[in-house]
Amino acid sequence: MKLSVELLERAAEFGGVKMKVFCLVCGGISLALSLAGWRLLPFDPAWIAIIMCGVPIILEAASGLIARFDIKADVLVSMALIASVLTGEDFAAGEVAFIMQLGALLEQMTVAKARAGIERLVKMTPRTARVVSGGAEKIVPAEQVLAGDMLRVLPGETVPVDGVITEGRTTVDQSVMTGESVPVDKEAGDEVFSGTINMFGGFLMRAVKVGEDSSIQRMIRLVQSADAGKAKIVRSADRWAVWVVAAALVSAAVVWIWSGEVIRAVTILVVFCPCALVLATPAAVMAAIGNAARHGFLVREGDALERLATVKRVAFDKTGTLTYGAPEVAEAVAAEGENADEVFAAAAAAESMSEHPLGKAVVQSYRKSAGDIRGMVSDFKLVPGRGVSAVVDGCRVSAGNEAMMAAESVTVPEACMCEAAVRRDSGRTVVHVARDGRYAGFLALADTVRPGAAGMIKSLSEAGVVPSLLTGDHPAPAAAIASAVGISDVSASCLPEDKMRKITAWRDGPGHVCMIGDGINDAPSLKAATVGIAMGGIGSDIAVDSADIVIVNDDISELPHLIRLSKRMMHTIKLNVIFSMGLNFTAIILAACGILNPVLGALIHNAGSVAVVVNSALLLNWKSTQ
Repeated sequence: MKLSVELLERAAEFGGVKMKVFCLVCGGISLALSLAGWRLLPFDPAWIAIIMCGVPIILEAASGLIARFDIKADVLVSMALIASVLTGEDFAAGEVAFIMQLGALLEQMTVAKARAGIERLVKMTPRTARVVSGGAEKIVPAEQVLAGDMLRVLPGETVPVDGVITEGRTTVDQSVMTGESVPVDKEAGDEVFSGTINMFGGFLMRAVKVGEDSSIQRMIRLVQSADAGKAKIVRSADRWAVWVVAAALVSAAVVWIWSGEVIRAVTILVVFCPCALVLATPAAVMAAIGNAARHGFLVREGDALERLATVKRVAFDKTGTLTYGAPEVAEAVAAEGENADEVFAAAAAAESMSEHPLGKAVVQSYRKSAGDIRGMVSDFKLVPGRGVSAVVDGCRVSAGNEAMMAAESVTVPEACMCEAAVRRDSGRTVVHVARDGRYAGFLALADTVRPGAAGMIKSLSEAGVVPSLLTGDHPAPAAAIASAVGISDVSASCLPEDKMRKITAWRDGPGHVCMIGDGINDAPSLKAATVGIAMGGIGSDIAVDSADIVIVNDDISELPHLIRLSKRMMHTIKLNVIFSMGLNFTAIILAACGILNPVLGALIHNAGSVAVVVNSALLLNWKSTQ
């Protein structure tokens, strides 16, 4: 018995989209020939449609019934096919099978492509670690590191486990975990996380959390658990399949007993087949997906728009989503007796040989506002975790944090310290500048808000959707960006598990939640949300793989249109369902009275299916009027 079930399941799963298309083409041609009365073959050409389109439906129905006692719309269709064939109504059987397979094809085309987000995360997991013991250094597999082991991490390497720096200074890119746009300076006593990248200085660290307890492994488990917990929406025809099958059998039996004509019973089974109902959802979804594509959205999950229509809250990541994720110099502030333009120019020249992201941001901002960098640069020095120093046209220029100024014996005036503190409190990053040992001023760098972000947030609020901000960045920059775009609900300093915890609580509450992000640290939340939307341009591959919808051109201004489109799509689906069920009941009454035979019943179903498809196609060019 078990072997029979396995064979049925494998047979039912045979063939993908190409096979369905081939079967539909052959079935359509055969039905056309049968309708035209072509009889060159020793059998009715409709049998080609019955075999190629109908047999897979019967196998799928049998597999579900025997293996799981799962009653779907395919069960009723199979009974109608078999009854039509037994009574000699080959064309009716072939047409019902063709329409049902057409609906299955549309449905399959909306299913997401295979995703590789978890595999990408696994590939990011550090493979080896440098264990220091007794003055010797040994490279071992990362999974063999024990808590308490001393490790050395060189520039450019990935931190193998979670731990604490015991010696050295460096700058770490920890966007994997927090999404911060700016790398973080680290020194002895600071924590570092597995999967983050050591950018410049080498350091010694003590392992604290290893193996399955490390940050990167916890994130992998979060993504896996979130993906397993996301519910899938069942197609309309299968929601009421048990009742439809029961009603069809009772109606067919009553009419047979009442009229004494088996053909009327067969006709009822044919017209009861939910052909238009099967097309109601996938046809509307396909049209809505086409509309979304025109507005820059790639829908990767077939039921994503259905879920999006239920969303009452949209949670945004900050860096790379509401902002560009690349800091720019917002202002240059000069000390007393200095010139702000000269401070900016000196800092840009000194940073012109730097590979640090902040240094590159200073250089790019200067070139954007003032043109080419001037001055001969020599004797360049990079001080990990502090800043840079270089000789520019014979003048020693230092640019970095307060520790850099202290190391260069540069005294920062009290007034400048206060002004710098104000900038930091507003979420900006401060780079101090000194020339020949004398303080010159500072640069304030800030992430740039995407144009249209504030208008988009306002439109979402007007549509009854609550916007929220979830970010791993510090509270000050988070609050500054939230204020700029009009978001009042802000959660800062969030690790991936913190974001996922918030998302899960909102998702399981009275209103569903949509998460929009771009970073690797957003992947668990994108999976856990009712709908996950990733930035396609700036977004990481893992974030894109974890999302249901991708914003191809990173233009978030069209988000209100997408949400309204999803609601319009659900309205269309409801109209399709009401129409198809009304048509079914009308056809049942006519069949019971003997007015319809199986062939006419199938043709009426065909007309109903066409009407559903045409109504759904109107979504292709639908535009929001708000």
